[in-house]
Amino acid sequence: MYLSRFLSIHALWVTVSSVMQPYPLVWGHYDVCKTQIYTEEGKVWDYMACQPESTDMTKYLKVKLDPPDITCGDPPETFCAMGNPYMCNNECDASTPELAHPPELMFDFEGRHPSTFWQSATWKEYPKPLQVNITLSWSKTIELTDNIVITFESGRPDQMILEKSLDYGRTWQPYQYYATDCLDAFHMDPKSVKDLSQHTVLEIICTEEYSTGYTTNSKIIHFEIKDRFAFFAGPRLRNMASLYGQLDTTKKLRDFFTVTDLRIRLLRPAVGEIFVDELHLARYFYAISDIKVRGRCKCNLHATVCVYDNSKLTCECEHNTTGPDCGKCKKNYQGRPWSPGSYLPIPKGTANTCIPSISSIGTPPKFNRIWPNISSLEVPNPKQVAPKLALSTVSSVQVANHKRANVCDNELLHCQNGGTCHNNVRCLCPAAYTGILCEKLRCEEAGSCGSGSGQGAPPHGSRTLLLLTTLLGTASPLVF
Repeated sequence: MYLSRFLSIHALWVTVSSVMQPYPLVWGHYDVCKTQIYTEEGKVWDYMACQPESTDMTKYLKVKLDPPDITCGDPPETFCAMGNPYMCNNECDASTPELAHPPELMFDFEGRHPSTFWQSATWKEYPKPLQVNITLSWSKTIELTDNIVITFESGRPDQMILEKSLDYGRTWQPYQYYATDCLDAFHMDPKSVKDLSQHTVLEIICTEEYSTGYTTNSKIIHFEIKDRFAFFAGPRLRNMASLYGQLDTTKKLRDFFTVTDLRIRLLRPAVGEIFVDELHLARYFYAISDIKVRGRCKCNLHATVCVYDNSKLTCECEHNTTGPDCGKCKKNYQGRPWSPGSYLPIPKGTANTCIPSISSIGTPPKFNRIWPNISSLEVPNPKQVAPKLALSTVSSVQVANHKRANVCDNELLHCQNGGTCHNNVRCLCPAAYTGILCEKLRCEEAGSCGSGSGQGAPPHGSRTLLLLTTLLGTASPLVF
């Protein structure tokens, strides 16, 4: 019996140890903004960085074509097959649903045969250039999480530029150039993403990889997001800790994958030969059957939900933040400057919660949150990753003078780390702690905290042991 019990414990220990390995493959979803935990002082909220799930962002965009009358079918016209210029029995007619090819068909479900697609007018005005701008707008900042994929029903264009905007279409920057001949079209040497590195990942390149004209199995154009992620996270994106660390500390890298709008500039249709066949101009046009854009709402790591209401995306902000991107602190929660959440330390990150404006004069704010358990941030090495969740420096005398403002109570504003609330105006802290809510180690102010002080966060191993004993049913319930 004892042997079987020992073997069970050993097997469980191996399982828990493997789960508790630093930076496991499944970490980093950041799908919870807060969780309630139980401490010796009772229940408290433990806040963490959070973000919405990645999803198909084409469901929420608005599409605009320029020129606006570039779609085929008004008036009706016939067009030729790309591979056979003498087979010109295809018709586009905007007044007949079965023969119409409106822009929304670029974003519909493509499980049907034949494919549905948007199509431009033919190049009947040659030699005037046949050029189209397709603008995708979200009226919201989004973060790209997967490759942008454009599937052409016609041949892939000989020349194309993918552009991005970070200011709702007021200004544009190139994302990537595409051409059958980069040097001739854009005076750029041809490159592929494989030619880049961590140091050149932000370089704007021209690629010839996706501009080989028309073939049955070559209709797709990529803008490679994941290949760029792989420079930091490894070829199979297993080291996401490294990627998130770079995104957290390098604003230019973070902004590179952030957009409010995308623009596809079609500059020259697939010709298939060196010269344009002026006798069969009806064979030259653009047709796109599908565009895929995966990403998430940018909520500055302060929300897990993004709501689409009245044709508008908005973050459902947590951490006492507000705004479309959770980009500022709520009223009466401006005790310190707003800051985005942080992916670090792994795996929970740092919430950087907005805190009450304790020093403000007037009616006290109505708190609708349990005060965050600041001591539970557990940064193993404060010099490596310093959490920004810190209370404003307000003396107890200043606080006491604002008699109408409750600094602490026994319901919502708990004194931390064993402190007790005295007349709702100040916390009486244990000897080892200080701060308005006893949230700071006294040794931190003296700069003497260290491994020998005995006042640091509990080691990683003790949390593992607590989890193990909980699973064995020998300890009281804990939530991590």
